[in-house]
Amino acid sequence: MVVLNKIYTRGGDKGETALGNGTRVPKHAPRVTAYGTVDELNATLGMARLHADGDTDAALARIQNDLFDLGADLCTPDMDRDAEAEYPPLRVAASQATRLESEIDAMNAALEPLRSFVLPGGTALAAHLHLCRTVARRAERLCTDLATAEPVNPDAVKYLNRLSDWFFVAARMANDEGRADVLWTPGANR
Repeated sequence: MVVLNKIYTRGGDKGETALGNGTRVPKHAPRVTAYGTVDELNATLGMARLHADGDTDAALARIQNDLFDLGADLCTPDMDRDAEAEYPPLRVAASQATRLESEIDAMNAALEPLRSFVLPGGTALAAHLHLCRTVARRAERLCTDLATAEPVNPDAVKYLNRLSDWFFVAARMANDEGRADVLWTPGANR
């Protein structure tokens, strides 16, 4: 259980923070940058939810919870010690990416195939979802970079990869099931 009765601790005043296992690292460490970007994505998604309702809002709420799982996963290194931990750390599971795939397939079934690239925009929800997509891609790049130096849960990386695809398809759905997509016209302003 999480108990947050004091928000400031002064522990980071010298530019360090604690990982989930208690190790102190610089606030600019690649692992902190990766899970910090996941947190940024979650905040960006909160802005998108201001324009969502019904099933879409419920799906975005599930994703926000998944992003906290992902942050918890990324902030706890030493995956090789998970089995011996008194309290095993939370890890993203393959089923979370599989759920995204199922949702992508269901949304995509209602859409006409694309004949051009889509420019970010259209409805307010679609524009926010495109922003979420780009932040998710950045988080994925940071996680794959981190994985070149330290162990990273491969299901976490897979989840981020599927999530950016989810945001793309959901943005199309938010644009009147793709009918109001803003399409790229190559060389239109030459």
